Amino acid sequence: MQLERESAQKETKKILKIAEDYLQEKVAPQATQIDKNPDDLKQALLGMGAQSLLALKVAKSFGGAGFTEIDYHHFQMLMARYSGALAFLQTQHQSAGSMLAASHNQELKHRYLPHMSTGKILVGVGFSQLRRLGNPLMKARQVEGGYSLEGKVPWITGFGFFADFIIGATLPDGREIYGILPLKPQTQAGSITFSSPLELIAMNSTNTVSAEIKQWFLANNQVVAINPVGSIHEKSKKNVLHHGFYALGCAQAGLDILQTTYQKKQLIFLQESYQLLQQELDDCRQAMFAAITNCPYQEKLQLRGWAIQLAGRCTHAAVIATSGAANYQHNSAGRVYREALLFSVSGQTTAVMEESLRRCTNSISSLN
Repeated sequence: MQLERESAQKETKKILKIAEDYLQEKVAPQATQIDKNPDDLKQALLGMGAQSLLALKVAKSFGGAGFTEIDYHHFQMLMARYSGALAFLQTQHQSAGSMLAASHNQELKHRYLPHMSTGKILVGVGFSQLRRLGNPLMKARQVEGGYSLEGKVPWITGFGFFADFIIGATLPDGREIYGILPLKPQTQAGSITFSSPLELIAMNSTNTVSAEIKQWFLANNQVVAINPVGSIHEKSKKNVLHHGFYALGCAQAGLDILQTTYQKKQLIFLQESYQLLQQELDDCRQAMFAAITNCPYQEKLQLRGWAIQLAGRCTHAAVIATSGAANYQHNSAGRVYREALLFSVSGQTTAVMEESLRRCTNSISSLN
């Protein structure tokens, strides 16, 4: 058993090294173009597929890497450090892979999973609407042979990249149903129509769209899962640290720029600022990994807020150190600062919003 664990750890380190080399050599030099140009982003995504990096949490028996939760968090930080757009896009596919791996639908698992690691099949997700309170935006009702879907999906990333996506809808009894839909306009008995890509302040190249679905038939053999009422909220609570690791990677990207700027300008206060922020980032990272197991939810929530705050502060420091040049559209400091804004609301729940705002107002409270 010990030999098996050591072998698995060695294989994980090898895969992470492959990912880091690819990101440093192929992605980092093109990060600005990848942020703005869908074609460049697509090539970067396919390059990950060529390295078999697109189904890391899927079991090896289905062609994945079999990463543990901790392994994957290390990968998340790497991705966000070198390209927010690529990190944001590929996580949709990785999430879809995880959902399919957990599905009881063996037909779907065998159809999709063996091809997801290499990117031969690419799948997105569209279920953030299930986190919204009130009247469900996407509804499903059971009909003969499957379900009829009706409503709106406000956020689907990867239009033009992914062939399909996993949609989330609410059944009349409140349960959540997830199924595979095509990520392109369709008309059958019902219809799926998509908006033009939304204009985002960051990661615009990811082609995020909204969709309107009318009387779409979801066959039983296309159903990924049917989960109990409130499952997505329970999962968000359980995985409250998850998106925080992207924020940590983004913070590191800001500090990389700060350090590079010091090397150019040789201003001692830049180095001092870098050292102080790097130490705090290291402390936050260590605390978050330690909190993955056996840590109360409230403490995890506070760590998530800390990571979000650090991403903002570290990337803001990069902007300030870069001076007026940070205003240019193609400047890296401006790019990572915008990425920090997006990562601050990715996977946001009401509790995460509250904790993030509490940290924003702490300095005000301390002055009173």
